[in-house]
Amino acid sequence: MNKTNLTILNELILMGITDRPELKIPLFGLFLTVYMVSLVGNLGLIIFTVIDSRLQTPMYFFLRHLASTDLGYSTAVGPKMLFNILADQHTISFNLCATQFTFFGVFITSEIFILSAMAYDRYVAICNPLLYTVIMSQRACHMLVVIIYLYSVSETLMIIIKILLSSFCGYNVIRHFYCDVLPLISLLCSNTNEMKLLILIIAAFNLVSSLLMVFMSYIQILMAILRMKSAEGRHKAFSTCGSHLTVVAIYYGTLLFMYVQPKSSHSFNTDKMASAFYTLVIPMLNPMIYSLRNKEVKKAIKRTWKMCANYLFKIHGNIQ
Repeated sequence: MNKTNLTILNELILMGITDRPELKIPLFGLFLTVYMVSLVGNLGLIIFTVIDSRLQTPMYFFLRHLASTDLGYSTAVGPKMLFNILADQHTISFNLCATQFTFFGVFITSEIFILSAMAYDRYVAICNPLLYTVIMSQRACHMLVVIIYLYSVSETLMIIIKILLSSFCGYNVIRHFYCDVLPLISLLCSNTNEMKLLILIIAAFNLVSSLLMVFMSYIQILMAILRMKSAEGRHKAFSTCGSHLTVVAIYYGTLLFMYVQPKSSHSFNTDKMASAFYTLVIPMLNPMIYSLRNKEVKKAIKRTWKMCANYLFKIHGNIQ
């Protein structure tokens, strides 16, 4: 990359979520509410699964990491997008753009495989209950998560380094509200076919392999449930999978809508709305789904609330 290009790309321009002035304040209020609910919900899940002794199982260990990835990629995108809407400012430094893409890529890739790990965890719990504590040991869970994060970091760094080592043109407008890989590639002068093919292969591998793991796990779970003679056992098995299945359906449904629809039917505004949904709305929905559908999480919230209330009453009594 020559010095001229480096100077030009010290600052980039994000087109933002909308170019209609009358929609900016309503959208700011909407997305600020969504992000704050997501922040509180995911932080709450992380805290509950750390401090509550009854939530120290592999299922809640993966749930904690799901909440962490939700919090990670929504925070990589949300605050900057909100600031740009409020300040009517669409610029972002090149270094901040590269940093935003890196964090977003790491967390969004990690989430895909954490959802797969959660499906495998449910498969072992229902199909091999006697071996569950052996197969899903603390060491195995930690190793699985470490592998997921290492893969996500290495993959994202490989892509961003290839982009940084390429030649940029003078055009510095990103047709998006955050720094995603395809809008960044559109700024390159050099031939991008090889890079696009690489990204397509990586994205296809991530999506297909994780979805295949989820699909195979739930096929085995369904077969195990159908073999159960007890209606209570079947209901319990379904209830332990309900929250995860809902999250998987929403998450993969959104990704498939974005990337598998025919190119001719793509709309710039539709793509931006779909991106806003999976970068901000899904991280808000996930903790709500797990809180509302999971009895253990609801009990943990009640226990924590009761403990905090008792502590406050004790402090108030001591002051008086």
